Amino acid sequence: MSEWLVLTLSLVAACLVVVAVVVLKRRRAATEDPSETPDVIEYMTMMIGVVYAIVLGLAIAGVWEARNAAEEAVSQEAQALHEVSERVSVYPADERDRVRKDVNSYVKYAVTTEWSHMVEHGELTDRGTHMLDRLRKDVTAYEPNTNQEAQSYQAVVDQVAEADSARTERESNAGPTMPGVVWIGLYAGAVVSVGMLFALQIQRSGRELVLAGIFSALIAFLLFLVWHFDAPFARGLDDPTETFVALFPQATGSSG
Repeated sequence: MSEWLVLTLSLVAACLVVVAVVVLKRRRAATEDPSETPDVIEYMTMMIGVVYAIVLGLAIAGVWEARNAAEEAVSQEAQALHEVSERVSVYPADERDRVRKDVNSYVKYAVTTEWSHMVEHGELTDRGTHMLDRLRKDVTAYEPNTNQEAQSYQAVVDQVAEADSARTERESNAGPTMPGVVWIGLYAGAVVSVGMLFALQIQRSGRELVLAGIFSALIAFLLFLVWHFDAPFARGLDDPTETFVALFPQATGSSG
């Protein structure tokens, strides 16, 4: 289902539910006087709204930070592998080609196969780990023969370690970042916040129904934002493999 369709249905459903409940409530309690609403209820409604707004804002900030961390991890991993491929240019042809073949094979597998597995299962694959280990072994097994090769050797080893670190960070952001108990709190808070509208005995006037619908739609939209950014690689990033494709066009099949 399209994310825009999910958002649209959520907004429409929130508005319809509030309007339907308000209309039914007023039909069953047409004799109630809204001026008799205790002041304490209005105070409680205000406090609940403020507390829930803070919690919802923290949730949005948390998933947005996780989204940025996921994007940074991908960029760091791709850039480190690109540096490995470039810095081995001073190596002998056989060593250079072997390392670059390892890099291209890993990148191709990560983009075309491991990525979908990561999104679906929330974890990386053993094969991807083995391919990166093979790259590390090929890099560290080479013994430099010149000063230039020695300088490049240490840089290449460091970049492989950085790619491994970024890969670990990518795995930590592979699944949803919000715990289930937080989602329970967000949904419960939404129900309570919207429910307090009825405690204020709002009427069926057009103005009040519109305001109630807008308030409910706003909460639905903010919850949608949390859900959208909660899974960075599945929804939060527009094109999570963009950096890999840009740096390794041939390995990823984006160009001839």
